[in-house]
Amino acid sequence: MHNFLLALHVLAAIFVIGPLVHAATTAGRGVRTGNAAATKASARMARIYGYVSVVVVLLGMSLVRPKWHAEFGDTWVWLSLVLWLGAVALVLALIVPSLERATEQITAGEGVGALIARVAAAGGLVGLIFAGIVFLMIYRPGK
Repeated sequence: MHNFLLALHVLAAIFVIGPLVHAATTAGRGVRTGNAAATKASARMARIYGYVSVVVVLLGMSLVRPKWHAEFGDTWVWLSLVLWLGAVALVLALIVPSLERATEQITAGEGVGALIARVAAAGGLVGLIFAGIVFLMIYRPGK
């Protein structure tokens, strides 16, 4: 059962977190080029994958058993959870609303210069956070 859950966790991470990071890190391109269709699609993708990333966390939590993989008190487990919360908060509270605002402003013919840096910086930070989580999952400090 442990190996099955671990395989599901890794597959979910690849097929959910991968597109989430891609959407977050490339969203700035649509804002920069003034492409309303791209910003709308990026916002939708980031929102959907942000919510679905809960599945990855739940599968990971199913592995947290002392004789299986880890314990809740392990530094890398709770730190990964905190980082995941931060990344998803950035996606859902900053990137998605900024992309939706950019879509509206582009459609209305208004400038979006102030949103370019915000979306690009937040997207880059989300990518770095998830890279840090991968490092924690592999290195497992404190173990």
